[in-house]
Amino acid sequence: MASSDYSARHLSVLEGLEAVRKRPGMYIGSTDSRGLMHCLWEIIDNSVDEALGGNGDEISVVLHRDNSVEVRDRARGIPVDIEPKTGLSGVEVVFTKLHAGGKFGSGSYAASGGLHGVGASVVNALSERLDVEVDRDGKTWAMSFHRGEPGIFADSGEPRADAPFTPFENKSELRVVGKVGKNVTGTRIRYWADPQIFSRGTTFQTDELFARARQTAFLVRGLGIDITDERGDEPAHELFRFDGGIAEYVDYLAPDTALTETWRMTGSGTFTETVPVLNDGGAMVPTELTRDCEVDIALRWGTGYDTVFRSYVNIIATPKGGTHQAGFEAGILKFLRAQVELNARRLKVGTGANSTEKIEKDDVLAGLTAVLTVRLPEPQFEGQTKEILGTPAVRNIVAAVVAKTMAERFASPKRDDKTQSALVLEKIVAEMKSRISARAHKETQRRKNALENSSLPAKLVDCRSSDVANSELFIVEGDSALGTAKLARDSEYQALLPIRGKILNVQKASVSDMLSNAECASIIQVIGAGSGRSFDLATARYGKVIIMSDADVDGAHIRTLLLTLFFRYMPDMIRDGRVYAAVPPLHRVIVMNPGTKPNETIYTYSEQELTGVLAALKKSNRRYQDPIQRYKGLGEMDADQLATTTMDRQHRTLRRVQITDAVNAERVFELLMGNDVAPRKDFIIAGSDVLSRERIDV
Repeated sequence: MASSDYSARHLSVLEGLEAVRKRPGMYIGSTDSRGLMHCLWEIIDNSVDEALGGNGDEISVVLHRDNSVEVRDRARGIPVDIEPKTGLSGVEVVFTKLHAGGKFGSGSYAASGGLHGVGASVVNALSERLDVEVDRDGKTWAMSFHRGEPGIFADSGEPRADAPFTPFENKSELRVVGKVGKNVTGTRIRYWADPQIFSRGTTFQTDELFARARQTAFLVRGLGIDITDERGDEPAHELFRFDGGIAEYVDYLAPDTALTETWRMTGSGTFTETVPVLNDGGAMVPTELTRDCEVDIALRWGTGYDTVFRSYVNIIATPKGGTHQAGFEAGILKFLRAQVELNARRLKVGTGANSTEKIEKDDVLAGLTAVLTVRLPEPQFEGQTKEILGTPAVRNIVAAVVAKTMAERFASPKRDDKTQSALVLEKIVAEMKSRISARAHKETQRRKNALENSSLPAKLVDCRSSDVANSELFIVEGDSALGTAKLARDSEYQALLPIRGKILNVQKASVSDMLSNAECASIIQVIGAGSGRSFDLATARYGKVIIMSDADVDGAHIRTLLLTLFFRYMPDMIRDGRVYAAVPPLHRVIVMNPGTKPNETIYTYSEQELTGVLAALKKSNRRYQDPIQRYKGLGEMDADQLATTTMDRQHRTLRRVQITDAVNAERVFELLMGNDVAPRKDFIIAGSDVLSRERIDV
């Protein structure tokens, strides 16, 4: 049990960290799994920053069964000597003082992911227990903390977060617990997240950890990141190490066939900024400093139209962009606009101020896969979560590097460079013309009177309401289900579109094949918002699109094909939460009541639920009609049954389709629905052992 007696020393240690515990969202974004993962990466990034400086080339992360996590490196080790201003050891300063550390105020790191000096101390404040061991000066030094307060845990056996804890009263002790070789250095940190802070059930996400470790290994060439998850029945283990750098990362990220090789753009620039610097007297003095900014970019254009862009500052991801991304987009757009003007005759585009054919940013970014990294000391981020770079001078530096290196590429006398440069210009012009054509078509369609010239398919059974938010489009399987659904629907706001069996697998097919497929074209036409780059969610005709297929293997296959169509060509429908899957029942149980009391109907949605219902009926000595009705398809239901179970808003169950991780979703769709058969075969074989034969509907 932690001591309740606090001295003035305790108050001085906990004063800053208590603010973290009261407002954790300010420092880690949230107190769910996202915030938990943010804490872990604050610790890992410290080791990565050491590797960036040439200290250590391997980091190990272990997720223990007791929900603690341990991070180990073989870098220089946290300083163990006394910091003169506080009188505390370097270890205690790092873990108990906000805005303190080697990266704060131009310390030991020229460029690092940490810059506010709060990462390790925030993790400590939000941990029920944190243990740190440092190998340095031939010794192993150790210190433990309980919710930010240093002290001693009385462990018996394995370390536990709930072990008896005694805080230091007068002076902290950095204990010597072992000896190491003179040249052996490194740090080991193990901590238990505080259940008083984090939401119940919050756990470390292994897939997210693997993804981030892979990303970091791409960004830091030669760094190995070893991840072990001991929590499952079988430990999961991955080692990530890549020698190709961000060029290899681009090839990994690219979702389409390459149109160009992967191009590298590197350069640097300097800028000055005035920052407050702490002088020897303890006062903050405005000082003008000259900063160096290094830029490294890898990119390639592909045959598709999706854009994959990743930006980083000192290897920290900036998913919401910032000045470096703005500089990249401005530089490449300005350069390519000028190139299109120079080659206007060959590309057959108009020129001059009155021309309506202007290259826009989306035309340039279509089909582009790019990784942008910049490195600079003390970058200005918007908040501790570091999602947006705010340093203004970086914009012009990145734009200048892009313009210079692109000019060298386009002026190159090499045949491959000339060919690829011409392909890029042709693709950009084609995207521009496609955008202009789509906009003109949409404006023309809006002018038409729907009663005079309706382009909607004849098989659409539309609803009467024009209220988009309240309307629903049911995509039903076959004419049999359509007939029943017509009687079961509410014609005021529920529309029906039948499809014939299994539609085209659009993951394999080209855009032209997809548009020439009658079923795919009908769905896109009925929704009315276009497809691909021209998709405009604001013009969609229905607030919900509900896939209503049979509850069997064929129905699941049809649902997968339809979801592939939405994911590939109308992903904003899924992102906005407008795509649903209906959940029809599998069984209908008629419970017979005695006398004149009407029989009771129970619908079940799985074999397990049916078994439970029948067991409960037998236990209460209630009779039911035998055999149990098993619905093989929606056409076997009458209208009342279909309305009650699947279409009536008061009683139905819908599954909303969501994209929580678009990158992994893209890979899964490509694995299950793409052209490459071998990985899909391996996936099926690997999963065959865990599949119950009873689940196969034959």
